[in-house]
Amino acid sequence: MAVIATEEADKEQHTQRLFAPDALRGLLMALMALDHANLFVAHKHPSAEMWAGPFPLYNDTLTFLTRLVTHLCAPGFFFLMGVGMALFAVARRRQGWSRWAITRHLLLRGALIVALKLLLVNRAWELSPGGWGVQVYIGVLLALGAGMMIGSFALWLRPIPLVALSALLYIGLHVAAPDPNSWGQARNALTYILLWPGGISGANGRTLLWSCYPVLPWLGLVTFGIAFGYWLADDARRAYGWAASIGAAFLAGFLLLRYLNGFGNLRPRMGNGWIDWLNVVKYPPSLSFVLLTMGVNLLALAALSRARGRWHASLKSLVVFGQAPWFFYTLHLFLYAALGRLLTPKGTSIPGMWPVWLLGLAILWPLCRWYGQWKHKQPATSLARML
Repeated sequence: MAVIATEEADKEQHTQRLFAPDALRGLLMALMALDHANLFVAHKHPSAEMWAGPFPLYNDTLTFLTRLVTHLCAPGFFFLMGVGMALFAVARRRQGWSRWAITRHLLLRGALIVALKLLLVNRAWELSPGGWGVQVYIGVLLALGAGMMIGSFALWLRPIPLVALSALLYIGLHVAAPDPNSWGQARNALTYILLWPGGISGANGRTLLWSCYPVLPWLGLVTFGIAFGYWLADDARRAYGWAASIGAAFLAGFLLLRYLNGFGNLRPRMGNGWIDWLNVVKYPPSLSFVLLTMGVNLLALAALSRARGRWHASLKSLVVFGQAPWFFYTLHLFLYAALGRLLTPKGTSIPGMWPVWLLGLAILWPLCRWYGQWKHKQPATSLARML
């Protein structure tokens, strides 16, 4: 009886451990859809928060908040991918997989994600309302796939070295930051793919390559996620307690960096209003951006781990999205492009966009539920389980 009770307790802890990351991922998927509905449906998506060049300015609170909440998505995705990689490695090692078998699996999975991005997802961006003149786009899915491939070789480090590696990547990013006045100067394609956002134009004026998500600046969130995944596998309750403490420390660090207005910001605040404080450089992810977004994400993760009763039951709808991320991502772009063309061909207001955003989520939910159930019936080593 004692053995059965222990097994049941372990099973309950395992289920609860996976619920919070999946629910957070699902919440971030829904917020990401809001950002892309802003583009395809409202036609009001702001310009990118780049390390140099023009920076978005906001004259109303609603437009800024609509953009601000979606900043949580990309860092959360990279972090949670790292968490998933660590949990996958722990589970497969218990099943007798070798280190090379695990690494090989993640390399293949990362390559499939990159291929999905280049062959299919980039076709969705070509449906953007203002047109699309980019031949090759380096977006978040490519950086995630490449981050999985590179991170698979860091998977066997211990948590503390992984956290140290994460910190070094972001310190190095700021130490090596180019002069903002060099914006627009020609660089080779490898620089844009690995280090700094920007693009290359051809002789006819068409953009041959544009990169918003170079791989290395986002890699630190993957390695931090791997470290947290190992903590989670070791002691879930303690890990969630650390998530709350680290999240609060991150937000305190963000306030300090924004107050000092120097290192960690990539470009200084444009004023002293609250929007100026929160309007941070995302491309590449400045240290202030990472501290702000991951501070909120970690606090949200800790809060979700404590969900019980009705809250737990109601949040299960988010898990449906969270367990089918690649399917959701690919499908939602084409869906919102179609909804925008059918329902708001000339765009709409931000409040007018919200019902269409919710309609899209309502359409996606049963599809993601079906896909998640189908995927988990497939063999663990099949290609279907990798996406």
